[in-house]
Amino acid sequence: MKIRFWGTRGSLAKPGPSTVRYGGNTSCVEVMSNSGTRLIIDCGTGAHELGQAILREGGNTRGHILISHTHWDHIQGIPFFAPLFVPGNSWDIYAPQGFGESLKDTLAGQMEYTYFPVSPDAFGANVRYHNLGEGCFQIDDFAICTRYLNHPALTLAFKVDCDGASFVYSCDHEPHSRELAVGEGMIHGEDLAHAEFMAGVDLVIHDAQYVADEYAAKQGWGHSTVEYAVTIGRAAGADHLALTHHDPMRSDAQIDEIVARLQAQIGQGKPQVFAAYEGLELSLGARDVQSAGQLQTNLVSAVRTGGAQDDAVLLLIATDTDVADRIGKAIAQEPVRLSVVRDLDEAALFAATSMPSLVLVQDGLATQPFVPARLSGAAGATELPFVLLGGTGAADRGYSDRLEEPWSVEYARTRVRTWLMRAECHWARPPLPDDEQERVAALHRLGILDTAAEERFDRHTRIAAALFRVPIALVSLVDADRQWFKSCFGTDVCESSRETSFCAHAIAANEDILIVPDALQDDRFRDNPMVSDGPRIRFYAGSVLHSPEGKRIGTVCILDVRPRNLSDEEKKLLADVAAAVEAELCMPQLKAA
Repeated sequence: MKIRFWGTRGSLAKPGPSTVRYGGNTSCVEVMSNSGTRLIIDCGTGAHELGQAILREGGNTRGHILISHTHWDHIQGIPFFAPLFVPGNSWDIYAPQGFGESLKDTLAGQMEYTYFPVSPDAFGANVRYHNLGEGCFQIDDFAICTRYLNHPALTLAFKVDCDGASFVYSCDHEPHSRELAVGEGMIHGEDLAHAEFMAGVDLVIHDAQYVADEYAAKQGWGHSTVEYAVTIGRAAGADHLALTHHDPMRSDAQIDEIVARLQAQIGQGKPQVFAAYEGLELSLGARDVQSAGQLQTNLVSAVRTGGAQDDAVLLLIATDTDVADRIGKAIAQEPVRLSVVRDLDEAALFAATSMPSLVLVQDGLATQPFVPARLSGAAGATELPFVLLGGTGAADRGYSDRLEEPWSVEYARTRVRTWLMRAECHWARPPLPDDEQERVAALHRLGILDTAAEERFDRHTRIAAALFRVPIALVSLVDADRQWFKSCFGTDVCESSRETSFCAHAIAANEDILIVPDALQDDRFRDNPMVSDGPRIRFYAGSVLHSPEGKRIGTVCILDVRPRNLSDEEKKLLADVAAAVEAELCMPQLKAA
């Protein structure tokens, strides 16, 4: 694949005599695969000249634009990117999904009447918009993975694999560790994860706006130092490192001096360091072999087709009123409900009654290592994320991240967004039936929940497993917030969360049998933890169980780790097993009568 830089300046376009060689246009990189697929990463002012070059090619064009984030210096070229205005052209635009307005509206903000004479309605091309989170996806022969960066706006890095080679584009990103920003200290936590994301690539294109001596005055601005970029590139084992997002105040001569200093320090080792400049072309991979990038199987999709999380609950444990005030301001415009408590006992009580989406803990209150364990147990959620506010160094055990001081309200807002996006489940939560209260009441009247195993039920799951040749068969009862298994064949698990439950979907459906032939091909389930982790379910079939009053209370279900389907005759047999289980469920009622 061929990579060409059309803009390498950061923050502000800076044309002039001191920026002639490295260029004054803001970020824009073009990537062409051997087969001719065109990928554009960021659409700063450099996109104007790129658009003119594409028009000179003639004919209709198709391409894909990846936007790392929607700060002006990365989208200002969109209104001037001529191919978007040509009928017959086709373009897909991808950018991080936020909590608020649509991607189209966000990108159109700079083209409102007050600021610009032309709106996106003037686009003649067929333009499609796609939301992204963390994960992986495929664009023709490009395999692309994403990771959130550390910036005062929701920002993604892109790892691109094609034609037998790979590279990472990482702008704009600030070190999580203040020590690493000046090239000192150990790589740990989120900085280590950042390096691991880049592991083994041929080329890293990395934000390098500052040098170490400048960083103290730039903390919280969301950018890397050249020292950090080299440290991360070396840890990743990258062959080459292209420094980009050059400071608008940096002259060509100053960039030359920085690169010469780094090259002298590294010598013949890796990575080989150079500064990206406008017009620079690089070739990666095999020139004569077309090799599409390959995604690993069972990965979370980066493309988000549903709405963003809009009911998040944020629990803050803090005694410092300034910390609570800043967090309150950070989420004031977000669809997040904040609860502030001062101690662990109060936090445990809250977690037991209101499931938090994220827990923030003021540093100094988290000296007891059992804080995450106790709150996770109280909330009944083993995956509940915990983050430390303040302090320095690696996050304590049980905590996924640390927000080091000094941190701004704007920075906290973006980090909260990132933590919530990472914690959010990207599968379809099962809807509640219209008669939910009556349904749950009917289930409880049976008096069967949390009772011991009984042969009269176990024989039916054994029969179902043998009849359909599946490894797992269950009698599943769907309670208000869980599914509980009266009988289990092939697993020792006795209950699981309702929001990950296939059976909860079955009782909310219009039909009495729900069949999922291949969960990885079904948008409702492909990112479900029961599919991507745990038992790795591929096939599900559940026949609904009814209470004596006719309420849909659970299922007899069969599971397999391989995709498959049921014939019409097999569907009838599964319904017969469910009818036999229903008869057993009614037995306590008959005896009482």
